[in-house]
This record gives sequence, structure tokens and C-alpha cells, in this order.
Amino acid sequence: QNSQPLIPSSSLLSPQSPDCSHSQLHILCFTGDITQKGYEKKRGKLLAPYIIQNEVPPLQSGGGAAPTPSSSGSSTSHHRHSHCPRRSGGTRDERYRSDVHTEAVQAALAQHKEEKLALPMPTKRRSTYIQSPTDTHTPPDSSSSSDDDESSGAGLQSPDSWLDSGPQGSTSSSSSSSSSSASHSDHRSPHAPQTHMHTHTHSPAPHPHTPLPPHSHSQPVALAEAFAHAQIGVPVSSRVSTKIQQLLNTLKRPKRPPLSDFFTDDQQEIVEVPRPDPNTPRPEGRQVIPVKGEPLGVVSNWPPSLQAALARWGATQGKSPALTALDITGKPLYTLTYGKLWSRSLKLAYTLLNKLGAKNEQVLKAGDRVALVYPNSDPGMFWVAFYGCLLAELIPVPIEVPLSKKDVGSGQVGFQLGSCGVCFALTSETCLKGLPKTPTGEILQFKGWPRLKWVVTDSKYLTKPSKDWQPHIPTANTDPAYIEYKVSKEGTVMGVAVSKVGMVTHCQALTQACNYTEGETMVNVLDFKKDMGLWHGVLTSVMNRIHTVSVPYAVMKACPLSWVQRVHIHKARVAVVKCRDLHWAMMSHREQRDVSLASLRMLIVADGANPWSVSSCDAFLNLFQAYGLKPEVICPCASSAEAMTVAIRRPGVPGTPLPARAVLSLGGLSHGVIRVNTEDKNSALTVQDVGHVMPGGMSLMCIVKPDGPPMLCKTDEIGELVVNSRAGGTMYYGLPGLTKNTFEVIPVNASGAPIGEIPFVRSGLLGFVGPGSLIFVVGKAEGLLIVSGRRHNADDLIATALAVEPIKTVYRGRIAVFSVTVFYDERIVIVAEQRPDASEEDSFQWMSRVLQAIDSIHLVGLYCLALVPANTLPKTPLGGIHLSESKQLFLDGALHPCNILMCPHSSVTNLPKPRQKQPVGVGPASIMLGNLVAGKRIAHAAGRDLGIIEDQDLVRKHQFLTEALQQRAQTDPDHVLYVLLNSKGTAVCTATCMQLHKRAEKIAAALMERSGINTGENVILLYPPGIDLIAAFYGCLYSGCIPVTVRPPHPQNLTATLPTVRMIIDVSKAACILTTQFYVKILRSKDASASVNIKTWPIIIDTDDLPRKRPAYVYKPPSADMVAYLDFSVSTTGMLTGVKMSHAAVSALCRSIKLQCELYSSRQIAICLDPYCGLGFVLWCLASVYSGHQSILIPPAELELSLGVWLSVLTQYRIRDTFCSYSVMELCTKGLGGQTDALKARGVNLSCVRSCVVVAEERPRLSLTHSFSKLFKDLGLSPRAVSTTFGSRVNIAICLQGTTGPDPSTAYVDMKSLRHDRVRLVERGAPQSLPLVESGTILPGVRVVIVNPETRGPVGDSHLGEIWVNSPHTATGYYTIYDEENLQADHFNVHLSFGDPHTLWSRTGYLGFVKRTELTDSSGGRHDALFVVGSLDETLELRGLRYHPIDIETSVSRAHRSIAESAVFTWTNLLVVVSELCGSEQDALDLVPLVTSVVLEEHHLIVGVVVVVDPGVIPINSRGEKQRMHLRDSFLADQLDPIYVAYNM
Repeated sequence: QNSQPLIPSSSLLSPQSPDCSHSQLHILCFTGDITQKGYEKKRGKLLAPYIIQNEVPPLQSGGGAAPTPSSSGSSTSHHRHSHCPRRSGGTRDERYRSDVHTEAVQAALAQHKEEKLALPMPTKRRSTYIQSPTDTHTPPDSSSSSDDDESSGAGLQSPDSWLDSGPQGSTSSSSSSSSSSASHSDHRSPHAPQTHMHTHTHSPAPHPHTPLPPHSHSQPVALAEAFAHAQIGVPVSSRVSTKIQQLLNTLKRPKRPPLSDFFTDDQQEIVEVPRPDPNTPRPEGRQVIPVKGEPLGVVSNWPPSLQAALARWGATQGKSPALTALDITGKPLYTLTYGKLWSRSLKLAYTLLNKLGAKNEQVLKAGDRVALVYPNSDPGMFWVAFYGCLLAELIPVPIEVPLSKKDVGSGQVGFQLGSCGVCFALTSETCLKGLPKTPTGEILQFKGWPRLKWVVTDSKYLTKPSKDWQPHIPTANTDPAYIEYKVSKEGTVMGVAVSKVGMVTHCQALTQACNYTEGETMVNVLDFKKDMGLWHGVLTSVMNRIHTVSVPYAVMKACPLSWVQRVHIHKARVAVVKCRDLHWAMMSHREQRDVSLASLRMLIVADGANPWSVSSCDAFLNLFQAYGLKPEVICPCASSAEAMTVAIRRPGVPGTPLPARAVLSLGGLSHGVIRVNTEDKNSALTVQDVGHVMPGGMSLMCIVKPDGPPMLCKTDEIGELVVNSRAGGTMYYGLPGLTKNTFEVIPVNASGAPIGEIPFVRSGLLGFVGPGSLIFVVGKAEGLLIVSGRRHNADDLIATALAVEPIKTVYRGRIAVFSVTVFYDERIVIVAEQRPDASEEDSFQWMSRVLQAIDSIHLVGLYCLALVPANTLPKTPLGGIHLSESKQLFLDGALHPCNILMCPHSSVTNLPKPRQKQPVGVGPASIMLGNLVAGKRIAHAAGRDLGIIEDQDLVRKHQFLTEALQQRAQTDPDHVLYVLLNSKGTAVCTATCMQLHKRAEKIAAALMERSGINTGENVILLYPPGIDLIAAFYGCLYSGCIPVTVRPPHPQNLTATLPTVRMIIDVSKAACILTTQFYVKILRSKDASASVNIKTWPIIIDTDDLPRKRPAYVYKPPSADMVAYLDFSVSTTGMLTGVKMSHAAVSALCRSIKLQCELYSSRQIAICLDPYCGLGFVLWCLASVYSGHQSILIPPAELELSLGVWLSVLTQYRIRDTFCSYSVMELCTKGLGGQTDALKARGVNLSCVRSCVVVAEERPRLSLTHSFSKLFKDLGLSPRAVSTTFGSRVNIAICLQGTTGPDPSTAYVDMKSLRHDRVRLVERGAPQSLPLVESGTILPGVRVVIVNPETRGPVGDSHLGEIWVNSPHTATGYYTIYDEENLQADHFNVHLSFGDPHTLWSRTGYLGFVKRTELTDSSGGRHDALFVVGSLDETLELRGLRYHPIDIETSVSRAHRSIAESAVFTWTNLLVVVSELCGSEQDALDLVPLVTSVVLEEHHLIVGVVVVVDPGVIPINSRGEKQRMHLRDSFLADQLDPIYVAYNM
């Protein structure tokens, strides 16, 4: 497989002309009688059904087959032949002929066509791969389906048809997607509502003559239905929704193996184990009896060893030719005679033993291993080197010439050289010159190679041996003679050692089997360094004084017919070739008319064991019979590096019937049994025999099970061929462990007892023994893919893929098939090289057809099908595909495909059963539902008491913030409360208590003077972060208005930001807007009018230049329960909610923060946050006025101008407590991570920081806080400093890590249990464990309880539930347009269903749990830690389980180094993953399989759509939270401009 591209063609084989139709083949295969002469009856009976005798019809003069009665089956085949005229080298010429297999594939695809399923085609940004010239004729998007409408069932139409017909798409075929045809056909209204998402609608296909838009990539195809989820504002005409609808339609098909019911346990998800199918075929025969080879005839003049043979011919037949080498044009370059070969080898042996060291010291001694590095084009030098080593009793190790440092697998070759202990390499002068060199001219040290000394073996450097020197030619013994390399399935290169006796016995056995006679001529097209090319072309040929003509790979590439010409010119009797060479000869046979193959008595097909070789042999015979080729000379054989030649067909006697063929059922083969294929002719495999076991009285062969102990198979079972003979390998040199499992196998019988003491060698070939002891091989062990317990052969899958027409998309010989382990099973991956001229649509058509063909014929789903640009798959030295390297690239995400189709939905059938949720009853009985177990502590936690305030005056003074500010202005007028800094860290504005009071008065006066603004009305504050905002806030309170802070619109992005401002203004029914002159202009600008109606703004007051007036009075609210301000915020799910904060809540909250953080007038805190909502607003505007401490304000926008400003300020002011947001922390981590030394040099020192608190309303981002602490540890930041807060809409501050109390603790939770709404605590490092960190200490006065959201009953300690909160600073309710009472009642003032029915709680909407720790809290009791898991609104309900987006995103971001950020959401039960690509666009498609696999492995979910976008596309709010719903809407509205969208099947 390494050295040649697999080019399977037909699977059925009788010599026939192209016009011989399927029906004739059918008759040829299924008639005929079975020969059983002299064979045991029982065995014959058992195997009879599997072998079918093929009679060869007499050939007529025209070269066509004898006419056979035609049956109805022939119409399809005639139809196809009429479509495909014979062209040489074109899309379909004779070498690709696999009539029966192609028929089978066409039939399978025809069945799919009846189902009419359109697969959504991936969307690709045009710039990504500009390699398809046909883009100018992009066919309609909708025709990306898997089928073409054509009247003839199986005839597939070529894409040329739509290219010629222009915009009149004659074959628009997507009819199942209920969405594609509305825009073309007028029988439905464009917005006909679809009744239910999952009904299977079949809408009629558009009329063939309806004009279709020629470029539908640029314009979305109209949707035929308003989605069931239409309340989300998704444009109905979005292209994305159309594709998703197509995808859903495809996914509605039943999966291949129907899912059986199986056991699930609540705690664990059990992966489905397929139940044994009662209809699985089982072997029924009796145990195989070992097959014996014929005795080795004793020939008197056989030389005792190869060296002796060479000595004899060199002395007696010096003039007879041994080897003819060809130049690149295929002309003879030189001929080496036996005399020359002998004398040169002798010289080399003498030189190696005596002349390498200084002063005649012997450097190499007998038994040392020596590498032979010779190019394929120089057989002469190789022969001399090989025989020179044998004469010197050194062990030659032939390897490939390393061409570059990055050569695929070169490290593995180094491993082999190391395991063989090689120190010297022999090479030729020209080859040495071509090796990669270092700048100083020395030969490069290749990766993984041992240090080698290079020896040039050209004649001019060799020394003639002295007269008295004679080589020692020993008799053959069991010492190694040479070491042949072998590449394993994993890519490891191992050396198979062949003993001297093994080498000579193998030559004798080949001589007898092939009837070699002295002086014959042989043409060898194979690699002479190993395998059949070495055994026939270098060893056996010398033993029999044969003249070998060596045809190198380079000549074959330039002139594919060269080997046929050589046979003709030299009248060769034997040719050793591979199927590839047969194909190449057929391809170019028109170039030469006058060749004759009549001289051949044996055409050895080295890869005859490949089950698809049979078609190549037939097609070749078919074509070249006219050139004198006799049918009986074709001799397939089977071999492997370990067992050497296992079996070879002997040359036949002219006139005798050709051997039988077996037509086997692929279904049976997948279960490892031999069944004759009767019912479904689509899934048949026809195999030819590879002759009999090799001669040798000792040689035995039996069939054993390929996996597990080597148990003998039954007669109708497929197993691995194991051989015992002297002519085979003896070990993997230097690897004793591996050797034991391969070279020392003792087969056992059914009861497990060994059948003897002789060890057998595993050949790595899978097959069976047929009647007459003929050997049949159906595949290689290394090509075996075991999926869900069934075996599939990589070669068979390749053949099916290649039978899908038209084949203009990919290169035939460049397809790799391998399996990867994902989610407890093997998954099949096919990678092919795409032709540069194939268009996207052709490729997609071809891919979707291959999927269906493999699904129908092999009954197995593909996991991934990828097309890569031409010439990008790693190659083996002779041009084949380097499989293990390709697989590694796929796994590493470095394959860079240009097209990819993942099919996890159809191939992954072992997912756990979706969870059915139990209905819950409310009441004390729910204690039994596992919410609480007797003796368990109820999960609740509380902060310390707010305490009784000593001085009652203080309470009165601080009941309202306005009074606090007025009092501070009187008692301490010059105390600076606020300092606002710019990006340079300089103070641009400060405010003392008095200044703030005066500014507030000015604004209050302005508000009171304006008519139309009454007490209690809402006023919008539209300010950048700063002191104006604070003054405006107190101005509103002074005048009795209710302030609503709103983030001002972004001047550069009004279209996105202004509508939110407008929405808050409308929702809050604001009477007035306070803002600066700059924003007044923006609100009234022309740009603003583009996105909102600017004529309907409420009153706008510019507060920049107000007159200095005092208000008549400062308003005092009659009661502390009145609303102080409104807090509006957009949640991550895109919901705008405003909550009402009363004066009592404001002062309770400020007091709680003051206690927790120990704030008083001499303290300074630094704030780098957005001041518009939540705790950020409270810290920015309220806390300083209440507690009197100084707040240093750093607007986050300034940080973007100068990243280091926040850290420098912390140093400069020696700040002990600072508050920031996740986005600030991320900016510093990403932007300053590599500059810690520079910051240190600038004097940044963070050792003063006692607490750095991240203000958030989400699960703490452990990885970010951890990397921040680690990065800035060098600048003195204490690892204990960083902590987080937790708040929600109903209560903006629940937890805040203050100055006292224990450090936040970490818990490790099993992710599987979280999906089941449970918490299972595990140890650190446990598989599937998720680290969660406590969200800070609970604030004073706050009580928290964990509640089951369904039963509303409390749950036990360490159980997951919704966090409910009770505290004096909880908001008083939602501020909504319609005062939706139900939502209000549901979230605020709710009671527990049992336990404590009197307390009023508020629901935070977050899931979490309370865990009692071993730490002590400030009051001396045990500390209860609150862990936040995530928002209930955000969770994804998939397969009955609850997933938190952040967990899936964490997995996705780890999948590939180029994923910067990712976000997930669901759409109609499909999981959509959006990943930002930070690498080159080439990597885009590499992400698709990695993302799909990682989510499947870690979360047991199948990703429906993978979207790859540019960095920065995922929207993030000011708190640094991902806006997943915005992202979802943009995706469905087709506004993301993605690099690539993959729809997983």
C-alpha cells in the first residue's frame, strides 16, 4: 500500500469489452459449476456456496465478449456507456472500469434520489480558497443536494449540463428542504407558517424551466416558512435558516442501526453498547486444518548460498548480463554483467572490511549493520552494495533516501536505524551530493537519526583486494543476512531481519514456484530495496543467472508504457508489477501499437492480494490479449514483510480454465464470515485466488482470529494467515517485545490448547482457504477499521468512493482512509486530494454522494470526509500516501482541507439515551424526591449581621444619600471624594464634598425650573464615565426626579448602540435627558436619524454650562421605600430589564459594602469599571458619598489607550483595594502578559494591593483570574488578592470578598452530574472534573438558600439548585412598560414550598450550591461557601440534560491553537458553535473536525453547525460577558460574514 496509489477498478472480472453489460456479468457470475474433485466432501460442501467458477467466453475477432442473452438489468448500464465515450486519460477510461461496483454505487445512489434529500452546502468566504475557475457559473445554492433529477434511474449527470444551460437550471434538485422552492414557485405564500418544526414536509420541486438566480451566493434564498421560533427577530429570508432547515430535514432520516433501549442510571450517562443482533451471521464450519506446501524439489546444482551463486556466475558466466538500468527517458543506461557485479562486490567487501579505518584497523566487523542509501533510479550501485555487504558478512539495511529535513516519517527511519544499531551508511557519489547539507557543507543531521558515517561506494573509491584475500562464504545459518524495513499502521518503521537460511530457502521456493530457469530475462518494475522487488529482482534472479531489467518509478511516471516496451524489446519471460503499472500501461497503450507480450510466461502481480486487483488484471488482459498476452500468465501473489511470500499462483498450462472467483457478501465480511452474496448484488466483493502455499516440505499455513489469542478459525470464517516456514522473517531487529507477538505465534484450538510447538509468523493478511487449497485474501490487518464491532476494509471503502461518478473532483490514487477514536468507538475518516479545477459545488456533490454510497453498500456511516488541495497529503518515497502521517495531521488540525463534510449525526450511534425528566409534585412529599435526605443540612448561608447601629442619629442622617452628601459638604467641605484620571494617569477632574454638592444643586435647579418635569419622573443620564455623571445623579435626587443611568451611544457605531439607548428611554418613559454638549449634537445628528426617530426625543438638557443657581429646596422623599433610582441592564440572553432601587435598599447596600470592605474617610480605592448598572454603578457613584472614602476613577476606555495605566495608578497611589471587570483583567492579561519586565523597570509594584475584586454577574472565570495572578506575581501581586463578586438583577450585590473572612475556596465538581442538575464533588484532577471557585464572601445582612427551581423546596448541602436571596438591599421589583405582575411575583417576594414558609425571598435566576467548608468565618463558626454555576436563562437544554455554554466553550477553545474565543447557542435543537479564528484562514476548516470531536468526547453532544469567524465577531458587553443571543440573531440573519460554516450531517 505504501508504494503505490490504490486504483481499484472493477470488481468483476471476466475478459470483456466495454459494451459487455451488467446483465452479462450477472450471468457470468451466477452461473457456472463448482469443481470439487478429490476434495474432502464436508469441506467442499461448506465452501461450495462461496466460490463461483468463471468461464471465459471465447473471444471474437473484434475483441468483444461472446454475445449473451441480455436481461432487463442492462438498460442502466447501456445508458451510462452512452454517456461516457471512451477517452484516453479522461474522466473514465478503461483502467477505472469497475462495472459491477459502479453499478452497485449507482443503484445505491438512485435509492437515495427517491428519498429526495437536500444536504445543506457549507458556506465559505470567497477569499479563503480561490481555486475554482468554475465559480463564475455557481449553480443555485439549492442544488447542492445529493442528487440530480434525471429520467434514467442510475445515470448520473455531469455538472457540465448546468454550465452549458446557463441560468436555466435544468436540474435544480433540492426538493426536500421545505424552504428552497418558495421563491421560485407561486403556489405558496412566501410566509406560509409551517405548522410544526419537525413535520416532514415535501414541497414540489421548482419547475425545470423556472429561471433561477445565477449567483445565489450573494442573495439569500427566501425561506418558505416563518420559523416556529419566529418571536426572535430573525429575518425570514435568511440563507442560514434555509440551510438549517435543510439540515434538520436530513437529520430526520432514521439512523443506520436503530437505537435499542438500554439501561441508564441517573448518576452516570451510560454509553450505548450495541445489543448483539440475532441476525448476525456466525461461522458454522469446522476448524481449519493447516495447509501444507508441496515438498521443495532437490536440485543438484543449487548453490548453497547467494554469495556462492554470485561467485559461480562471476567466474563461469562473466559475460552474461545481470542487470540493465534505464535512464529517465526509459532507454538503457548501462548493463552490469555477472563478472562486473562479482568483481565490484568483492572490491567493496574488501574496502569495507580493511580500508575504512586508519592504518588498517578494522572498523566494521562481521555482523555489523550498515545502511544502504541509494535512489530508486540507481539499481546497479545498490546491487553492488548489497552483495558487497553479503560478501563482507555485514548486514545491509536498505532505507529510502532522505530528501529534506522535514521528510515525512524521517524520524521513524531514524528509530529503525537506532534499533538496528547502524553507524555507517553506504551511498553513491551523486546521491551524496543531493543530500541536504548544513551551511558548512556537512550532511544534515536528520531528526531522530543516529550519527552516521557516510561511505561512497563508486568504483573509483574502492580498493582492489590483495591476491591472498578471499571472502569467507559460510553455509547458510540462522544469523541475519539482511534487514528489510516495514512501516506499521501507526507509522513506526521497523526492521524485519531475514536469516541467511531464510533468504536462500525463499529464493529456492520462488525458483520452484515460478519455474525460473537459467538465463531468462525478467522486467522488474517494483522497488528493488524491499519486498517482491528485492526477492525476485535482486536475490532470486542472481541465484538463477537471470537478466533483470529494472524500470524505476521515475521512468514509469514519465513513460507509463516503458515496462511493456522493455518486455517487448528483451522478449522477457517474466515481469514483476503492481496493479498501478497495469493501469498506467492501459492508460497510455494508444501511444504504441507494435508491442508484443507473447514472450511472457509469467506476469507476477505483487499486490494481487488487494481484493480490487482482480479488476485491474481483467481489464489489462482484456486490452492486451490483442498484443499476445495469454490469460494463464497472470499470477497474483500475496506477501508481507514478516512472512515474505505467502502464496503465489503458478503459471497455468495454456488452454486450461482459469481459476475460480469468489463472490462474497460485504455484509458477511464485516462480521468476519464468508457468505456467498445472493440477495443484494450491490454489496458484493469479488476476489481472485493468490494461488497455493509456497513450496517447502516444512511450510504450513493456517488461519487464526486476527485479534485476541491466535485461535484457529472455522472453514467459513475470515482470519489472519499465519505461516510456518524456513523462508520468512525471523524478528523485528532490536524489538524483542513486538517480535514475540508476530514471529512466535502458536495457534490454539477451540478449547484453547496449542496445536503444536512450532511457532508461526503472522502475515498481516486476512483471508481464507478455498477448495483445492487455493488461498484467497480479502484485505490487510492494517487496513482494517473496526466500527461498532464490525470490520471494514479501507481498500473496499476507497473503491466505493471511486465508483461514485463523476470522478473529476479528486485524484484517484490520492485517497487516505483511516479511523480515529472518538467517544468510545472508531470513526471512519476519508481524506482525498481535490483537483484544482473542481468547483465547490462539484466537490460537495461528490462528497455527499460518497457518503450515501458508503452508507448503502457498507452499512456504515462516515464520520468525516475531507478534501485537501492537490499534492498536500504526505507522500511515501514512491508516491503513495503516507497514511499514519496524514492521520496525525488530521488529529493535530494541520491538514488544511479545502472542503470538509462531518457526519456525526449519522455515524455516532452510541450516545446515551436522552434523559426523561420526572414530573415533580410540590409539598412535603418532595423531601422523598432526593431534594433532602434526613440528617442532611439544608443548603443555606448568611453574611454577618448588619448589627444594631449605636447612634440613632446616624441612621436618620444616612437614611437618604442626599442628606449624607449635604452633611459632608457642611462638616468636611474640602475632603476630596473623587479623582478622575486619564490614560496618562493624570487627574483631569476632582470633586470635593462641597464641589459635588454645588454641582448637584445647579442641575437640580435646572430640572425644577423646566416645566414638564415633575417630581417622581424618570430622567435619563447620558454621560461618559466621570464626575459629571455623579453630579447629575445627585442633582436628580435633589430635585426629586428618578435618575436612570444609560451608557452613551458610541459615536463611531451609532447604528448598533443608539437603538439600545432609545429603547431604555422608551421603556422608562423618561421625561428628560441630561447630557453633555457633545452628546446633544450626536442625538440630533443626521447619522442618528438613520437608526432612530430623532424628532421624538424627550426634553434634552445640556449640563455643561448651566447658570450658578441654587434650587429653592432640596427634595426629601416622604418614605425610604420610595424609588431612588432605576438600574437598567441588558442580560447576556439579550433581555433588557430595569429594577427599582429604593432609598432604604441603597443605604443598606452602601452600609453592607462599608462593613465588608472597612471603608472610611482616610481610605482610597481605585475603580476601573463601567458605571452604568449593578455594583459598578454603586461603587462609582454611591459608596464614596456614604462612607467618605476617596474613589480614584479610571474609565475602562482610557485603559484601551494605555494598557498599563490601571497598574501604574495602583502603584502610584499605593492602593490597597481595587475593583475592575473581567474585560479589564483580560486586556491586562493579554496585552501586558509579556511586558512584566518592562513594567518592573518602570517601577510598577503591586505588593500594596490587598484585594483586587472583579465585579461580575456570572460564574467566576477561574482560568482568567488565575493567569492574571500568575502573570503579575513578579510585580508583587499577592496570589490571595484576586477575588470576585456575585450579583444578579434582583440583588446587585450578594457576595463580595472583603477584608475579613477566609480566602475563597475551590471545589471540583463532576461535569456529568451537573448536566443531571446534581453536584458530585470529586478530587482535583479527576476526569471530567470542573474547578469552581467561591464567588466571594456573602455580604452582611444577606441570606441565601438553595432551592429546587421546580418544587421550590430547599435542597441539601452540596446540592445544585437555584440561588434565592433575602436582604435589606434587594431591589423592590422590575420596572417594565406594562408592569408584568406575573414575572414580578415570580421573581420577587416568593415563599419556599416547605421548610420556612414565612421569609420572603427573591430568585436570582442563577444555579449554584452551598458547601460547608472546614474554614472558620469572622463570627467563629464554620464558613459556608457559595458556588455559582451559571445563569438558568443561559443554560442549554439538550437531550434532556442541562448544559452551561461556558463549559462547552472552554472545551472548544482548547481544541486548536487557532481558536481565540468561542460561543455556543442552540437553534431548533441544533447546537451551533461559533469560533473566532486567530490563525490564517487556511486553518478554518481544520477546526471543524476538532471542535466536533472535542464536544462529542467531553460533553456527549453532537454539534450541528460549526461557524468560523474573524476575531472580535462574538459580541461582548461592558462586563466582559458574551452576548450569545445577539450572536445567534446575527448568525440567523446572515450578518456575521463567516469564514466558513459547516453543517454537520
